[in-house]
Amino acid sequence: MASQQQQHPAPVDGADHPQQHGQEEPDPERNPYASSSRWRHGESSAYARYERERDLQAHQHEHHHHHRGGPVAREADSRGRVSELADFLNKSRLDPNEMRGSESADRPLTPRFKPVVAGASEARAATAHAHDGPDGGFGGDGDGDGHAGAETSAAAADGKEIVCGPLLNYRRQEGATWIGSVLVVTAGGGKTQPIVPTLDLRRVGGGSGGKGSAAAGVAGIEGTCLYSDPRNTFWRFDLPVEMEEAETCWEYELPGMRLASRTKPRSNRFFVPALDESMRIMFHSCNGFSIGTDEAAWSGPALWNDVMRKHQERPFHVMIGGGDQIYNDGIRISGPLKNWSNMKNPKKRREHPFPESLRLECDDYYLKNYIRWYSTEPFASANGQIPQLNIWDDHDIIDGFGSYVNDFMKCDVFRGIGGTAHKYYMLFQHHLPPPASTYTSDALPASSAEEGQGVDPNQAMHTYIPPTWQESNYIYGPQHGPYVAEHSHNLFCQLGARMAFLGIDARTERTRHQVNHPDTYEAIFARLKQEFSAAASSGRPFKHLILLLGIPIAYPRLTWLENIFASPVMGPIKFLNRRIGLGGSFFNSFDGSVDLLDDLDDHYTARTHKKERNWLIEKLQGVCAEFSIRITILSGDVHLAALGRFYSNPRLQIPVEQDYRYIVNVVSSAIVNKPPPAAVANLLSRRNRIHHLNHDTSETLLKLFDKDPGTTQKTASHNSVTMPSRNFAVITENSPNNDPPAATTAANGVVVPNGTGNAPTQPNNHNQNQPPGTSFSTHSSSSSTHSSSSSPSTNTTNPNAHKKPRHKDGRYPLHAGEENCGTRHKAAAGWPALHGAGADGSLDVCIFVEVDQHDAQGRTRGYGLTVPGLSYGGPRPVSLEGLPAVPRGRVGDVWVCWLLCFWVGGLTGRRY
Repeated sequence: MASQQQQHPAPVDGADHPQQHGQEEPDPERNPYASSSRWRHGESSAYARYERERDLQAHQHEHHHHHRGGPVAREADSRGRVSELADFLNKSRLDPNEMRGSESADRPLTPRFKPVVAGASEARAATAHAHDGPDGGFGGDGDGDGHAGAETSAAAADGKEIVCGPLLNYRRQEGATWIGSVLVVTAGGGKTQPIVPTLDLRRVGGGSGGKGSAAAGVAGIEGTCLYSDPRNTFWRFDLPVEMEEAETCWEYELPGMRLASRTKPRSNRFFVPALDESMRIMFHSCNGFSIGTDEAAWSGPALWNDVMRKHQERPFHVMIGGGDQIYNDGIRISGPLKNWSNMKNPKKRREHPFPESLRLECDDYYLKNYIRWYSTEPFASANGQIPQLNIWDDHDIIDGFGSYVNDFMKCDVFRGIGGTAHKYYMLFQHHLPPPASTYTSDALPASSAEEGQGVDPNQAMHTYIPPTWQESNYIYGPQHGPYVAEHSHNLFCQLGARMAFLGIDARTERTRHQVNHPDTYEAIFARLKQEFSAAASSGRPFKHLILLLGIPIAYPRLTWLENIFASPVMGPIKFLNRRIGLGGSFFNSFDGSVDLLDDLDDHYTARTHKKERNWLIEKLQGVCAEFSIRITILSGDVHLAALGRFYSNPRLQIPVEQDYRYIVNVVSSAIVNKPPPAAVANLLSRRNRIHHLNHDTSETLLKLFDKDPGTTQKTASHNSVTMPSRNFAVITENSPNNDPPAATTAANGVVVPNGTGNAPTQPNNHNQNQPPGTSFSTHSSSSSTHSSSSSPSTNTTNPNAHKKPRHKDGRYPLHAGEENCGTRHKAAAGWPALHGAGADGSLDVCIFVEVDQHDAQGRTRGYGLTVPGLSYGGPRPVSLEGLPAVPRGRVGDVWVCWLLCFWVGGLTGRRY
């Protein structure tokens, strides 16, 4: 029974206060001393005293209606729910297996226990409105259109309201057939759907923006249901398009469907390359804002306006997402993990369960956040018109996922959100059905016959999930991940006539000591050998491989900083942080480690990944030599632009056009998130040294950034290798089918003569992208000005004209395609007329950098170079057969540790 209370006591703990939960005002008929548990055996004396006083008042004001004659018992709960009973019992329930020996049997070994669990239907009802509100139930802005997204309504019961989409993906090329898919998310759903929507697809012309001939016919494509529950239904439409001798434009729409967004057009158009041409590529990463960023100060996702302008000027055939296509970090700040992340004790966080009720709340958060962000303009317009290829990274789940200590990564909460994030990653970014279940601490372990998490019948209630299927454009990891109980999805597909694409899923299998499992690498390289051999046998060999790695692999080392942050000397500081908050945000709220350590451990250049990284590069160089194919790596994550290269040691005197070790790493990040402070970019520049992968391979960053993008100085005068400004990249083949370029007027108004590789402009600010006294041609490159009639210094129509590197310092141009790299190069200054207008089979690469963060139009300046093709006929080098052991870290010096900890803390007082 409840204990007696003093007169006029405060309401007992646990009394319901709806106003505290953002609900309606308190019910005047509600006794404020009522217990929050409807399964309590008896109420307190304060409850009875309040009822007597209220009854007396009722007698005085309503003499004609009397029904209270004393303490009135509360009505029985008629809702049939058991969650309150489960919560009440769990307050004191302990697992006997976790008790200590007889000498202290009254104390549990740990506070962890197996809770009494409410049924799935009760959990769903309990959380159905947990996050309703004007912000869609979680932190962040709305989608810009004012719709709540995942909530259903009577008007949406017909299944015709599109709350997100259409989202366009490129899947693969089969012979002369281009294959893509469209995804839409509709309101409402369940085991069955009221309708099956259709998509109309028609050809509207060639590559002139759809101004060609009228549509010859309309193809009606029926949707395939990927997933459906009472909130939403996901429909996929497969788009098979026959490629033609010229680029074609196609239009699609969904007749009879209603769009919740006021900005999405009724119909969308996309472009398919000619059968004998390669695709024009747009690459981006870090497509969202970190927690705490002043989004208005950065004009929102402004650079997508520039992407769409350039798409109108010269359409992109594919849009590659390098990771962090969405930021889900808010789940721990204003979402369902807020209370969990606020726990001060990392041990309690690690031992916290992930029951069905919490899984439902997290599931709802990820769904709503995806709907909100993928409906935000101008990104929403781009993802309906430019076919996407995506690989995820940590922020698609939560910041640092995979790079915290193993014991913490295996806790129930992280395993739970990993599975939930993977579910919506499959749906929104890959247009694939999700697994039948995601992890909860309530579910039984997977049986030996089941993969990954296993099937949880609670999650199948009122839900339709089709059987999973496999597609040829994926290379599946043989083993499921250690923290996400699913197999990695690595992408391989053809990007037109002479270009292939490989996207390595570097997050599903990631730990602090491993990026990918050795079996996954074996499957990837076996697939590459199969595809490249088949292409060579067909007489249409691939000339370029675009490799997507979410994290930069040719990048300055910060091992010294890792050693300091991971050293035992940090122990006392960590202890004081837990006790009195010393260091503040310098330590993360998950496992208590230094906040930057997960970012450093993410890098391929981290000490824990060094051997795996070196093995991977040597393996890739072996592929280049065996098939005479040039590999170009795309990376993001670091929130700045840079360009790294691996290349043969200059002492070998190998021309780049014959150098299978020459691999460019294009680092383009972020398209939306804010860049790091200039001090961080300058520090990286100071750390940019010439490293040696092995005896024959060197690596470093190229001095690409010859001037600031605008009038504001972005970096120190010595820094021309890292650019801390938002950006995206464009890659175009100089097709061998092109005619030799004629005299053309470049973007700056300067006439560029036939066959030139660079558009002459004004001299750069730093004047550091060309080594002193070095020239790649008979023309002097030291002149400070160029007239419109002067001959430029490079001729990329015949890049083999210069066979030897002209400088031993790899931070300067190594070949003709890198001469005058930056704003003066034709890949940048010549956009769009000269970009990709050559005829030698090389790649024009341009990183477009934001000029002014306050410009809502997102205007950019380009920095370009050319990556030559590879012509190698020598012997195949020996490559490693297996991954070596991971090295152990070293302990940093005590005094240097203390000094640098406070110095770096000052530089990085806020997350970026």
